[in-house]
Amino acid sequence: MTATAPITQDVMTIPRKLPDGPVNLVGLTRDAMRAALIAHGTPEKQAKMRVGQIWQWIYQKGVRDFDLMTNLAKPYRQELAQHFTIEVPEVVTRQLSEDGTRKYLVRIAGGHEVEVVYIPEEGRGTLCISSQVGCTLTCSFCHTGTQKLVRNLTAAEIIGQVMIARDDLGEWPEPGRNPKDETRLLSNIVLMGMGEPLYNFDNVRDAMKIAMDPEGISLSRRRITLSTSGVVPEIARTAQEIGCLLAVSFHATTDETRDKLVPINKRWNIAALLDALREYPKVSNSERITFEYVMLAGVNDTDEDARRLVKLIEGIPAKINLIPFNEWPGAPYKRSSNNRIHAFADIIYKAGYASPIRTPRGEDIMAACGQLKSATERARKTRAQIESEAGLR
Repeated sequence: MTATAPITQDVMTIPRKLPDGPVNLVGLTRDAMRAALIAHGTPEKQAKMRVGQIWQWIYQKGVRDFDLMTNLAKPYRQELAQHFTIEVPEVVTRQLSEDGTRKYLVRIAGGHEVEVVYIPEEGRGTLCISSQVGCTLTCSFCHTGTQKLVRNLTAAEIIGQVMIARDDLGEWPEPGRNPKDETRLLSNIVLMGMGEPLYNFDNVRDAMKIAMDPEGISLSRRRITLSTSGVVPEIARTAQEIGCLLAVSFHATTDETRDKLVPINKRWNIAALLDALREYPKVSNSERITFEYVMLAGVNDTDEDARRLVKLIEGIPAKINLIPFNEWPGAPYKRSSNNRIHAFADIIYKAGYASPIRTPRGEDIMAACGQLKSATERARKTRAQIESEAGLR
């Protein structure tokens, strides 16, 4: 396989259009929306203008009803309503943590559910979104990894997570006000929820292009961070086609340990991953790669690990994000002690790298890093096991 070959998985992505049903405009790129409008009767000479108008209503103003698009003629609005829909995922439950973190259980096509987390901070707010239902990577410290992959999310389902969070935060601009005058409660996106984003590249790319579009949600590419466990052939493509910041779930300093913690390492080992990161087109001191490193007691948290880590990333503009392990029921690991984490961080800091220790957020609602797992998917698995044991399957 060459370095530029696309990486695919044998998983299903639900199409945007049901047979003989309306087309969901959410998640379509500008070109795709233009083609859809033309296919349903919009004159080709008007299509680009119509896309711009509809785009602003959906992504700048948060409007979901064609009747409210008042700069479009009423007959045209009626025509749109006949052929199109504006749909986002359904919020099933919303949990609020003691620290202000919000976790949404979101239902998508097929009845499947994913989790989305909003983390408020002083002067900013970060939304952690999912890219797949479940995950194939089976990282042994991650609760999400214990849930089997069901399917990829569509671009509509990915950008829809951003839209429903803005709904809940009341962040769409008030009528008559410029969006730039509004407080940015949702200022950052991290693709760190359920799934491996680079195994669903096209849909993730299209959704993030929508999020960055200046006539809509208008987030800077430097406000979006994509986290990968190390799908090496897609890393350069991320810079070229999305242009966002990059984070890597690293978590170990030897292949032996990383093979156990992050099994994708058996396909692309530490050396191959670091080679790809050194060549990442966007790498600079102002756009450093974030190395995510979960602190597991007695597994990867020794002084020797810290020194090896510093040696491994030499020459890569980087920061090391140390993550205290967020325990979950049945987890096979324990969190490193605070003293051990701080000693580890000190070695990295003295080597010249930023080494912030992430403050766990939303632990009381199982919304912290590595804890996301759809309750519905767990229930489905449990029912299947019960049925199997009862001889019903």
